[in-house]
Amino acid sequence: MPAFRRVPGGVICGGFTDHHVHLQLVDAAGLEGSLLGRVVDLGGDPAVLASVAVRNSGNSSAAGESTTGITRDANPAGRGSQELRTSPGGHGVEIRFAGAFLTPPGGYPSDRAWAPAGSVREIDDADAAAAAVTEMTSVGASFIKVASNSTAGPVFSDDLFRTIVDIAAASGLPVVAHAEGPGEAERAARLGARMLAHAPFSERLTDDEIAAHAASVQWISTLAIHDPAAYGIAIDNVRRFHAAGGRVLYGTDMGNGPTPVGLNAGEIQTLRDAGLDDADLLRALAPQDVDDPASLLLFLPGADPDSADPLLARPLTPADPEA
Repeated sequence: MPAFRRVPGGVICGGFTDHHVHLQLVDAAGLEGSLLGRVVDLGGDPAVLASVAVRNSGNSSAAGESTTGITRDANPAGRGSQELRTSPGGHGVEIRFAGAFLTPPGGYPSDRAWAPAGSVREIDDADAAAAAVTEMTSVGASFIKVASNSTAGPVFSDDLFRTIVDIAAASGLPVVAHAEGPGEAERAARLGARMLAHAPFSERLTDDEIAAHAASVQWISTLAIHDPAAYGIAIDNVRRFHAAGGRVLYGTDMGNGPTPVGLNAGEIQTLRDAGLDDADLLRALAPQDVDDPASLLLFLPGADPDSADPLLARPLTPADPEA
């Protein structure tokens, strides 16, 4: 449980984390003033994402201005060529990112119209994998994103998938896998992925598979994006994964359809439906450290952080106790 500070009438915590967003697919300016203090972009043009990644609200640009807040540059050429830029004012939103999707030639999402220009690297051997990981590392990526979607095209062989995991690990970067299609979630976990970008939704995992995942892999929820059939599978998997001690992380796939730019009440409800109580829900939201001066600070009414409702949180104001 991250640090909280009790104050009269409630508690103070750091800004929440959305572990799966796509900043190039939304009006990212909406993050400023939201309850999110940190976002993790899991697929975009690494050069664009590196240009807006802020590690804390104290970072400054070369001109000495505060690089806090994000806006979208207007660009009539289409979403794929739009860029993000920082703008002064407001609190800082910490941005972590994976950079480009790594996928086999012709693999998902190389043929998707929504994929921003520069957001896919098609990998056909270990040398190409090493070059892509080096590229992502050089621009400050915190993760490597591997696409393993057998319903939409080819996927990596076991050997090449494992090679990518090993190359990424040598650079200190965990692999986050988009695992979709029969057997892909189990395979990604077995081959060393540290996180799944989506809680498994293609099939119901066995109890033995759930136990293996709970011991080695973290799941990013993204439950609210699914149609009823996939939702039923995913929430059953999450409920059993959580009960087995697995770590569930709040994530929305922001940009996949009309998702809110900010805290998503629908995703919060799905996590509750999957059995995450208030303490576990806050853990899934991974608040920033309340004692970090770069963190967005939030006020949650209630006497106990373990039972606080994140949907009642609001940004701290100078008028709040001990603000």
